[in-house]
Amino acid sequence: MALHQFVQQLLLIGAHVESLPPPPVPRAPEALSPLIEAIAGAHRRFDELALHYGHRYRSGFWAIYLLSAIAVLFAVMPLALGWDSKSHVLHPYAGLWAVGEVMVIGTVSAIYWLGHRRDWQTQWLRARTTAELSWYLPMLAPLLDFDAPAADANWYLRVFDPGQHLRGADDVARLCAENEPLARRLLATAWSDPKFTASYARWTIDILEGQRHYHYRIAHKQHALRHRVHTVNSALFGLTAIGALLHLAIHTLWLSLVTTFFPALGASLHGALAQSEAYRLGTTSERLVAELQGAIERIRTTLDENGAMTDVETLKAAIEAAIALILEEHQDWHLLVRPHNLPLA
Repeated sequence: MALHQFVQQLLLIGAHVESLPPPPVPRAPEALSPLIEAIAGAHRRFDELALHYGHRYRSGFWAIYLLSAIAVLFAVMPLALGWDSKSHVLHPYAGLWAVGEVMVIGTVSAIYWLGHRRDWQTQWLRARTTAELSWYLPMLAPLLDFDAPAADANWYLRVFDPGQHLRGADDVARLCAENEPLARRLLATAWSDPKFTASYARWTIDILEGQRHYHYRIAHKQHALRHRVHTVNSALFGLTAIGALLHLAIHTLWLSLVTTFFPALGASLHGALAQSEAYRLGTTSERLVAELQGAIERIRTTLDENGAMTDVETLKAAIEAAIALILEEHQDWHLLVRPHNLPLA
């Protein structure tokens, strides 16, 4: 488990995060199975790469914020323990706290340097973009007109205008070019087969249901996380206020520890949560739950009560709109995350 996952799991102890019942397992049309298998290896490779760099980046900024608070703790501990007094038996060891503080600050600097040097964020965004686009290629393939002259190898660019960051997805273009002969052969007569059109519609619905379930859980998790961090911060600053008031009557260095470390910890938690864009991610996921449900309903209207296809052109338009929605969501996420590189807290 990555550090950012562990910290969030710790913060959410006792919190109820709602989720929908498990969605149906998508069953791809037989005609698309060879194409899905051909793309699966590349998708898996980029997905693993995205997870690797995503964990590095997100754990990196959580570590920077939390270690900054710990550095404050190391700075005030000799005072709170009384080790700074020459009369204290452990005074000779007071310098160890300073050494620990320097080590913590050095760790923060090392994380910051490595994150920028190895460009964790850019690598994560690039790999996640490629993984997402490769995942939906089999869904997009039936919408292409392979008889028309191809202006671009990238299938997405033949159907959509998905934004500049997707235009630079060279790995996706290469994947499209490698698999275009296979897709042409598999889909040459697919739309004339009622069994294919019906199974393609149902498969797309199941894929979109999976996305709707995912965003439903993300929305509720981000809401629970924001609420828990707000509660923890309120408690920390409340204890700080109590400590400051008690300091007027009780002069003890332990109260100085409370009034120094607790605000630093609260600020670190707030900073890490702001860096993760928890509010905007949660709000976006809430919106997508409703929009994906609408996309699913539009595809369902193309099927009769027996699950047979009623209107092929309407189906194509509905699936194209659903993929456009997914691309728009990914572009919004990309633009949301891109400005937030590792901070030096």
